Amino acid sequence: MIQLSNVSKYFDNEYVLKDITFLIDKGALVYITGPSGAGKTTLLRLIYMAERPDEGNIIVAGWDIGKLSRNSIPFLRRSIGVVFQDFRLLQNITIFDNVALALRVQGGRPKDIKETVSGLLSDIGLKYKANDFPQHLSGGQQQMAAIARAVVSKPMLLIADEPTGNLDPDASANIMKLFREINLRGTTVVIATHHRELFRDTGKRVIYLENGRIGKDTIG
Repeated sequence: MIQLSNVSKYFDNEYVLKDITFLIDKGALVYITGPSGAGKTTLLRLIYMAERPDEGNIIVAGWDIGKLSRNSIPFLRRSIGVVFQDFRLLQNITIFDNVALALRVQGGRPKDIKETVSGLLSDIGLKYKANDFPQHLSGGQQQMAAIARAVVSKPMLLIADEPTGNLDPDASANIMKLFREINLRGTTVVIATHHRELFRDTGKRVIYLENGRIGKDTIG
C-alpha cells in the first residue's frame, strides 16, 4: 500500500527526513510517533502529496509519486482520506454538507449522497447533529465529523495527523475506537501521534522517528 525507499526531505538545506525506508501493507494499522520536530507531519504530507521528496522513491496505492503528473494527483488523492488535528471543517455549512462535500465533487447522485451520509452519521452517533454547524459541536464531535468526511468516499488509505491532539481523554478514546473500526473494514490506517498511550499495548506496528530518521520499528 505504501512503500518508501531512501526518502529524504530538506528545508533550507537542512534535512527534515533522511533515508526513510519502510513498507506498509494493505489493510494495516500503523502508528508513527516521535517528539515534536521529528518529521511526522512532513512524512504524512509526502504520502498524500502535499510535498514531494527531494531524494528517494514513494509508491502509494500503486502510484509512483515520482512519476505522477500534476493532472494525476487528484486521482491519487481520491484514494486517500486525511484527518487533521484542527478538524478543518467548513464553518459556514452544516455537518451533513461537510461530510457530503467529497461525494458532490465526484458527481454523486443526490439521493445516493443523502443515503450514504445519513447512514455514516448514524453509525458514528452524529445523525442528530446533521443540520448543525461545526461551531455548535464539541471538539470530539467535530473530529468524528472530520473522520466521516475523510472516509465517506471509501478511500483505500486513511491518514491522521495528531487526530487527538486537541481532545480530552474520553473523546480521544472514542476517536481511536473509530479508527480501529475503520481499519477492521479493510482500510489501511496510518496515525501520527506523540501520545504513547494511544498505541501502548495495541499489538500494532509503531514506527519511531528521531531527528528525521527511523529510530526503531516495533510493535506497540
